[in-house]
Amino acid sequence: MIVTRNTVRVNHFSVHAMSTSCPAVPFPVPVPVTAPAPGDAHRWKVLAVGVAANASFSAAANGMPTTAIWLRSGYHLSNMQLGVALGAMGLGVALTELPWGMATDRWGDRPVLLSGLLGTMLALLALLLWITPQDGAVPPLWALAAGLALVGVLGGSVNGASGRAVMRWFGPDERGFAMSIRQTAVPLGGGLGALILPSLASSYGFMPVFGALALVCGLSAFFTWRWMHEPDFSAEAAKGPHKASMGLSWTTPPPPLKNRKVWRMVAAIGLLCVPQFAVLSYATVFLHDHGHQGLTAITAVMVTLQAGAMVMRIWSGRHTDRHANRPAYLRGSALVALAAFVLLGCIAWADAPGWLLMAAVVAAGIAVSAWHGVAYTELATEAGGANAGTALGMANTAVYVGLFLTPMAIPHLLAASSWPVVWWLAGLVALGTWPLFPRNQGNGEMR
Repeated sequence: MIVTRNTVRVNHFSVHAMSTSCPAVPFPVPVPVTAPAPGDAHRWKVLAVGVAANASFSAAANGMPTTAIWLRSGYHLSNMQLGVALGAMGLGVALTELPWGMATDRWGDRPVLLSGLLGTMLALLALLLWITPQDGAVPPLWALAAGLALVGVLGGSVNGASGRAVMRWFGPDERGFAMSIRQTAVPLGGGLGALILPSLASSYGFMPVFGALALVCGLSAFFTWRWMHEPDFSAEAAKGPHKASMGLSWTTPPPPLKNRKVWRMVAAIGLLCVPQFAVLSYATVFLHDHGHQGLTAITAVMVTLQAGAMVMRIWSGRHTDRHANRPAYLRGSALVALAAFVLLGCIAWADAPGWLLMAAVVAAGIAVSAWHGVAYTELATEAGGANAGTALGMANTAVYVGLFLTPMAIPHLLAASSWPVVWWLAGLVALGTWPLFPRNQGNGEMR
């Protein structure tokens, strides 16, 4: 946001209009400043808050599956029951992502993010106090699943709220990079979870696991209270979207729930997360049961996977900002994921040595994780600034439906087939997203 005397230049979101709507002015509109605006550098603090909030929840959502071996033994679960427990948090998020996103568009990022982070902290403390194995007493599966689902219900707030804040604070030529940095929070939190939680679970049980997760949510809530504020421009100005890769849109986009292009992107994002969740949820079990690897090797694989995903997300955002090629990049990502999972399945089928299995898991995990920031930027761009929270909520609903269903489906696939078949099917799901992502027409329009 650039302030000149008593006006502010507003950066709009890019989008390709689909339906009849009121014409937009084809140049930046001066809007009276109604309150003192924070310095330009404040947007980086907002981004830092978004990263912290997402990393806190990701440590739970993506870190808990790395404790699957100890969750299975500590709570006396079968593989089928383990799938229910691992999917419960995803179900909680899936049920509430869209309401959280709509609430964010209605009331703003700050109150939604604060409410969600503090609520998640309290839910994790409840798990710590009442739903952990103690003195030989093992909580029932329904209690564990309900507690994890509640964490998902409350933690679902962080995705739409933090993404909307980043999209509103950063200009069109920075959004891909900023959103990709924000999306590194997912592997960052998952990587820290993979580094810390298995050791805590194996040595001390699940009380310190839930306690550590509650602590980071509390810290993120503090930074949200300190730094998360709405940018100073009018809601009317926020509605005028930019074109994704060029100039300004001449029309206002339809609401996300009525926008066919938004729904296609939502479906693509949700489906491409299925192979990612297959790796994140069951790579530890695969490496332990099929590859006969120990704690140190499994932890190294998961941390390397998450670190590689972070690097690739940042690179992807910068690359697509510079080349204005988000649609082409997303379609290419689907094909890369297909190739990586076909290779992983072949290596598993050939009973390859452990080091090759570990390398293939890392490669597949990185390949199917690099695209997130680019996809979320394109989706929010398509929806327009005033509706970004709702659109991101729609996408994350689809994502966490996948997080719920994938861990539940894999045990059934394993019972009927084998690990190579699981990975090959994951690759086919990735291929199914290729026609759903938008593509550039010869005239630069997106389709």
